[in-house]
Amino acid sequence: MAPKIFTGRNQNAQITKKNRFPGWRRIFFGVRTRILISYIVLMIFSTLVSILAIYEVLLVRLDEQVENVLINEVKEFRRLTEGRNPSTAQPFGDDVAAIFDVFLSRNIPHEDTFLITLLNGKFYKSSPQVLPVNLQPNSAFVKHWQKFKQPKQGKEFTSTHTIYYLAEPVLKGKTQGVFVVAYSDSSAHQQVNQAVIVIIEVTIAVLAIASVLAWIVAGRLLAPLRLLIETARSITESDLSQRIPVQGVDQIAELTITFNEMLDRLQTAFASQRNFINDASHELRTPITIIQGHLELLGDDPQERRETVELVTDELARMSRFVDDLLLLAKTEQPNFLNLQTVDISLLTEELYTKATALAERDWRLEHKGVGRIVADRHRLTQAIMNLAQNATQHTSDGDVIALGSVVTKGNARFWVRDTGVGIAPGDQERIFERFARGSSSRRRSEGAGLGLSIVSAIATAHGGRVELKSKPGKGSTFTIVIPLDPPFGGSV
Repeated sequence: MAPKIFTGRNQNAQITKKNRFPGWRRIFFGVRTRILISYIVLMIFSTLVSILAIYEVLLVRLDEQVENVLINEVKEFRRLTEGRNPSTAQPFGDDVAAIFDVFLSRNIPHEDTFLITLLNGKFYKSSPQVLPVNLQPNSAFVKHWQKFKQPKQGKEFTSTHTIYYLAEPVLKGKTQGVFVVAYSDSSAHQQVNQAVIVIIEVTIAVLAIASVLAWIVAGRLLAPLRLLIETARSITESDLSQRIPVQGVDQIAELTITFNEMLDRLQTAFASQRNFINDASHELRTPITIIQGHLELLGDDPQERRETVELVTDELARMSRFVDDLLLLAKTEQPNFLNLQTVDISLLTEELYTKATALAERDWRLEHKGVGRIVADRHRLTQAIMNLAQNATQHTSDGDVIALGSVVTKGNARFWVRDTGVGIAPGDQERIFERFARGSSSRRRSEGAGLGLSIVSAIATAHGGRVELKSKPGKGSTFTIVIPLDPPFGGSV
């Protein structure tokens, strides 16, 4: 069996089929899923960081509140020690016990706050009277506080909670006492933990809802990409007309615009390729047939041979000119077609007139020379004007007027070629710039292939300009190339 051979197109099709993912892989590894996973991971990370930050902030605020409570209680105690006994209206003197009694009777401690008094190294009284296990009269904390001689603030850690305290020693004569404000954060910590748990529960619910919404939004945002894929699959060599509608001003819209522009370029390239093939097959078929027929009938007569060689040579020269014209038209669609430079309009007009007078015996006239400069390709512009002049000679007779001129007006440079020949019928004036088009009333067949005016139009368009035609049958024609002084393509020298 002969080996199976694939063309480049079949190979691309085989590669494309291999690269296409099945439906389940598109779901689990598609862009939409990856966006959702990235969103969820980012949300989980930011949520964890936020929860930890909130937890730390709550603990810091708890410490600040406890410190304020401790300091305020000690300030009130100090003011009392410097005041008078409300029962006797006399200073307290050395009666530290009386100070403790009055303070404890008049102050109701905050929740989880305990007021403890120590007198001469022993537990005296407390408010409230019921104390936690760690603050009982014989506890290690109380025995530790009995030894204080100077004010001290700190915290003691247990297996379940933390005890904040602020101790204020009192020395009146031989009586020594210690006033202690203690705070147990067991219930406060529970409240903080419960608040964090509520935050986590709410965050999980919000994350679930946000994930569903993110899946829906991602689907809508990626809809243009799916449309782009479908459009790309539907494009063939014979149909490049489909375009994707542009919505919004984001990156996807920019991608859509870029894709549409690519399709425009591809459509232009394919159209140019088809036109080139059609033009070549259309115009080359005749001279090839003529050459083939004469060569097949070629005899031994030297005169006949000489005539046949001349005819074949002429047809080959015409084919060469035709190929050159086709290549030139193909190049007009390339970005490097023009070699821009600053051109003096007056000098260029004089050069064009001098070159045109050598084309044929006519009544040549230079009607006007424009003054100014233009950014253009001197060689291509000269080629276009010479094509118009050559076209004028082919449709005029000896003694007919052919006039050239230029002028600068309204931001444009205008170059014209006017003749007094046979003119162009109104029905032919629109199609005369098409490839292989000739006037129906032309008196003779030109030597070219009907591409001269197409080349003129292509050169003008490449400069961002246009070609204007005014003609009446029997009264001649005027072709005008209009080139903007400020080219739209941003050309400069």
